[in-house]
Amino acid sequence: MIKIGIIGAMEEEITPILALFPQAQEIALGGNVFYHIAYKGAEIYVAYSKIGKVHSAITASTMILRFGCEKVIFCGVAGGLDTDLAVGDLLLGSKLCQHDVDISAFGHPLGFIPESRVFIETDENLNAIARQVALESNITLKEGIIASGDAFIHSKEKKQWIIENFGAAAVEMEGASVAVVCDSFKVPCCILRSISDSADGAADVSFDEFLDSSARIGANFVKQMIDRLV
Repeated sequence: MIKIGIIGAMEEEITPILALFPQAQEIALGGNVFYHIAYKGAEIYVAYSKIGKVHSAITASTMILRFGCEKVIFCGVAGGLDTDLAVGDLLLGSKLCQHDVDISAFGHPLGFIPESRVFIETDENLNAIARQVALESNITLKEGIIASGDAFIHSKEKKQWIIENFGAAAVEMEGASVAVVCDSFKVPCCILRSISDSADGAADVSFDEFLDSSARIGANFVKQMIDRLV
């Protein structure tokens, strides 16, 4: 029986996912609620981690170590950095980095942590399933580097800095920490982000406006991925 973990950062990001599955059993643990779903012979665990890298790392670790999840899918919204990304586009994270890690004073590149690396790759098998879903659903699935950091990026200057230093297509606050946890425990992960804003000076305005619709786009996509996995 396969066990799959699905994570969002905010309640709004998992609400449309829970709506697509049968009634879930709530499990309170570590100051959070995990939703257990029996689905087609599989076990699915869904949770929103709360915002930020620390909380998402805790949630991913709990899913793997406590519930035994063998695959993890993170689905949520992100700010677009690449000019080719528009609000509503779905982005598959090919690899993740932490734009707010800086020990360059010791001669290391930005984003680097000793005994780790700047970029953490996501799972190619899960990514292939995502591409298949997109193809069969006639959805344009874009791919690129996603940069994570504990700040909501809303200035053009910071946006350009992240692009120049990491080549990132989008920015958010959780994906890299989930990728690091999964990489550490050798658990395949997939990071999907619906573009909810342009990560520029108007980010705080458009984020609220498009959060719900972007989350629903991601939820429907994840449901199709789950159907192929089980």
